[in-house]
Amino acid sequence: MKFARRRFLRLAAGGVALPAVSRIGWAQTYPTRPVRLIVGFAPGGPNDIVARLLGQWLSERLSQQFIIENRTGAGGNIGTEAVANAFPDGYTLLLIDSSNTINPTLYDKLNFDFIRDIAPVAGVMRGPLVMEVNPEFPARTVPEFIAYAKANPGKITMASGGIGTSSHMAGELFKATVGIDMIHVPYRGTAPALADLLGGQVQVMFGNMLASIEHVRDGRLRALAVTTTSRSQALPDIPSVSDFVSGYEASAWQGVGAPRNTSREIVEKLNKEINASLADPKMRARLADLGGTAFGSTPSEFGKLIAEDTDKWGKVIRAANIKAE
Repeated sequence: MKFARRRFLRLAAGGVALPAVSRIGWAQTYPTRPVRLIVGFAPGGPNDIVARLLGQWLSERLSQQFIIENRTGAGGNIGTEAVANAFPDGYTLLLIDSSNTINPTLYDKLNFDFIRDIAPVAGVMRGPLVMEVNPEFPARTVPEFIAYAKANPGKITMASGGIGTSSHMAGELFKATVGIDMIHVPYRGTAPALADLLGGQVQVMFGNMLASIEHVRDGRLRALAVTTTSRSQALPDIPSVSDFVSGYEASAWQGVGAPRNTSREIVEKLNKEINASLADPKMRARLADLGGTAFGSTPSEFGKLIAEDTDKWGKVIRAANIKAE
């Protein structure tokens, strides 16, 4: 009886004792019930929109409902911890974004190790932020902005959606790369930061493309550059920061992860289906409307990006001595 009980507990702990053929069989029939896709941020934001687009595709493709569940708080850490602690059977997934590579250094104590505890499944979307200023600001180009900042150290106010957000990190990387001093003004979200930028209370922001693009197109904000190394299809006339600042790159991206020890067969099946969605013209067009591009990858390629960005943003955070709120 004791041997039988121990064997049952090993099987329940993650299927590690199951024969390979059984795991493959599970993957072939997976999913047999609804799947939760956890989003660590509020409904209506870029992560939530991407998750719902992807969830709809996967629901239709795999004939099971992919339910979007918003677990907000602590810069996405609450949702991430929920997935890190979930049973690794493929029925609880995480909508990963670039904040997951910032938080390990930004927060002193987390109850999980992101790289260890979350298995990368696939990238979904990648896009730039927009270096944008109030139209009253005197600089019209990135070189003019740098020259003005060097002539007026500590006088430019830089808005962000909050300490440790991608908009904050992109601005800190710019400051360090070009050697200028700006005053960081963190807000509780992108919307109030943009409102004050539009009103002239702050002068510059490295803004989310989805939130900023209509203001740029209407002339209410002046876009100086995008933060990726190539131009954006959504704003094709706007140059890249790297056209003027060698080595500068910052991007916002989303992807999917699963709890560690999720079977390789299930990860590969999800990766295949996600990449199929990104090859669909309608999905690619919808992502372009959001200011991004389809970002397909293998699990290992996505894992490499996560590791590289974690190292990159860790260096920026430590150099600037940034602490979480």
